[in-house]
Amino acid sequence: MSDSSTTAELVSGLRKLIAELAAGDRLPSSRELMQRYRVGPGTVSRAIAQLTAEGVVLTRPGSGTFVAARSRSADEVADTAWQTVALTDRMVDVRAITDTFGPPAPGTILLNGGYLHRSLQPVRALSAALARAARRPDAWDRAPVAGLAPLRAVFATAAGADVTADDVLITAGGQSALSMAFRAIAGPGSPVLVESPTYPGALAAARAAGLSPVPVPLDADGVRPELLAEAFAMTGARVFYCQPNSHNPTGAVLAPERRRQVVEVARAAGAFVVEDDFARHLGHGGPAPRSLLAEDRDGTVVQVTSLTKPAAPSLRIGAVIARGPVLERMRAVRQVDDFFVSRPLQEAALELLSAPAWDRHLRALSVALRERCRELAGAIERERPDWQLDRLPVGGLHLWIRLPGGTDDQVIAGTARAQGVAVSAGRRYFAAEPPAAYLRLSFAEAVDRAELVEAAWRLKGLTT
Repeated sequence: MSDSSTTAELVSGLRKLIAELAAGDRLPSSRELMQRYRVGPGTVSRAIAQLTAEGVVLTRPGSGTFVAARSRSADEVADTAWQTVALTDRMVDVRAITDTFGPPAPGTILLNGGYLHRSLQPVRALSAALARAARRPDAWDRAPVAGLAPLRAVFATAAGADVTADDVLITAGGQSALSMAFRAIAGPGSPVLVESPTYPGALAAARAAGLSPVPVPLDADGVRPELLAEAFAMTGARVFYCQPNSHNPTGAVLAPERRRQVVEVARAAGAFVVEDDFARHLGHGGPAPRSLLAEDRDGTVVQVTSLTKPAAPSLRIGAVIARGPVLERMRAVRQVDDFFVSRPLQEAALELLSAPAWDRHLRALSVALRERCRELAGAIERERPDWQLDRLPVGGLHLWIRLPGGTDDQVIAGTARAQGVAVSAGRRYFAAEPPAAYLRLSFAEAVDRAELVEAAWRLKGLTT
């Protein structure tokens, strides 16, 4: 009989023996196996080696060979019920920022996105910037906690006012900046004032930080300062999150006369304003509105901005701009979270912002977004005259549609998905009960303007 067949027979015999034992039980010694199965020491060594490689047994030098923990069968369901007790209260709720209906089917037109379609991204300029950054001899060195000084200087210049590079902290995109700001400013259990409606990612970040969002109503000119003052007085909140420029989802722009009022109201309350300036580079033509940061001289405003929206989803580079101890607090949070943002990505962002192609991209993007916005708005007006668009936005990526009374926006979103159009139900943009049914429709992530027209035609047949 060959050595291989003898080894195979011993392996088979050992499997039967192991099946009768429990995990952690010790197998007989090599000498005992040789006597029991009448084989030589080489055969025992080869059989044990094979079973060890398969994970069936474990060998411990000087102690012997032991039965390994048995792997779970493919159809056996893990019992994770113990985690319900271990995790106690729920701190992270991502329902507002995840797709309720799951991944869209092939051929679905995406009107629910928050990024640019690839055809609108500066792909060639991004690739060139990344290639130049990778050639730098220090590209893979550790980056400073606050970010590369030249990149911070670019963000400071773009912010205007009296901002310097020392007031800037580079972040891994806008969402990371929001999470950092909320945790640095307010303690768990504290209220945070938010516009109603507002960006769901901000609600999720606030709740993950243990904060309780309190809604403050908007009108056509943005948040109402008198209601903001009342909310501060009633709640004792120390932070107000807002999007004064091309608000997501409504598209509202905070009126010029209200900008200083908002900052003054917050200052009087001894509170911070977290200004999400995500749409600074998403205008549809004309000068961008003056930021709240420009109205601030006492460190009341903490501004969050990002390159992700006007460039590409994976350019996870943003910035927080703040003055005073709050910036030191956010630097400390950064060190606890991730030490620093990837240096190659920072270098690539700096290359991109320093190249003439960036300005050309922003000019072309402005035209494309304006055309897409008008195309989708016109198509919705033709195909769904019962849907109400209160304003044509002057910036941003979305339309905010009010549905007829008695309509369930979640049902409409599900029906639209069945018709091959992905839309966002409006209820996820409210911190409390929505006053009416809404949809948010993106015009940036569809393939082209023709696809936007096709989407409106598919929505025509939905029952409301």
